[in-house]
Amino acid sequence: MSTGAVGLLLAGIALILAWPAPVLLARARWPMHAPARALLLWQAIGLAGGVSMIGALALLGRAVAPENPLASVVPAILLACYLIAHLGVTVVRVTRQRRRHLTLLRLLTEPHPTRARTRVIDEAAPVAYCIPRGAGSVTVLSQGLLDRLDPDELAAVIAHERAHVEQRHDILQLAFRAWRSALPGLPTAVLAETEVAAMVEMLADDRARREIRDEVVARAIIRVGAADGGGDDDDDTAAADASTGTEAGTGPVGSHDVPGGGNGRGGGGGDRGSCRGGRMNDRLHRLGSPVPGHGQ
Repeated sequence: MSTGAVGLLLAGIALILAWPAPVLLARARWPMHAPARALLLWQAIGLAGGVSMIGALALLGRAVAPENPLASVVPAILLACYLIAHLGVTVVRVTRQRRRHLTLLRLLTEPHPTRARTRVIDEAAPVAYCIPRGAGSVTVLSQGLLDRLDPDELAAVIAHERAHVEQRHDILQLAFRAWRSALPGLPTAVLAETEVAAMVEMLADDRARREIRDEVVARAIIRVGAADGGGDDDDDTAAADASTGTEAGTGPVGSHDVPGGGNGRGGGGGDRGSCRGGRMNDRLHRLGSPVPGHGQ
């Protein structure tokens, strides 16, 4: 097979991975029951898509200008540098946002009396989120959340948030956030970020279910969702997961602004999470079924 033919093949693969494959995966129902496998597939699609685009440019360039091999791969090199640069910029920006957010939290919150690395903000709305920083990760709970939930429901919310930190969902979502930033005109980049956010919420739910009964987890999701208006709209998906360390997420608490402006619509500095986001109906539907990887 000629260089040009291989380049066209890679271009076709890149096209499939950029449009129909993500759309079909987002429409499928099986990821709801196997979120870890779905996340691996989303990562494979993103990585293979990027490699295919770069490889196609390099091979097609060589086929068009075989007499000048160095110049022919310049477009491929520029694309690779562009994608890597967006990833680097995203990492730096999120790191700075977290640092500013932590500074504000020290001013506007109080330490929880019994829980280590946990801060309480004087906010009537039910809010819970984590700022991931390895051993220095901080969990933030609102006074409204503490007042509204029973102890076992609160334990479910905290277990959910802790799962985000321990499983480093923030790192996973950074790559998809960078993909969306690099290719803002590609609808599937937005779709991938949204779906990955929903999957990490389900993984965090599964972690909570290993410690807390399903009915308690469901009660926590419903009670906090009802207090925040409930629903299964875009805000639910975008507002749920500050525990993942992005400006927008999907998690077990509410979609309220927090110190630093992390309101789930970009621009702020906060990492915000919510017990109600991440397609609440799907999350509730999973409860009662076996926890993936935890026996039957």
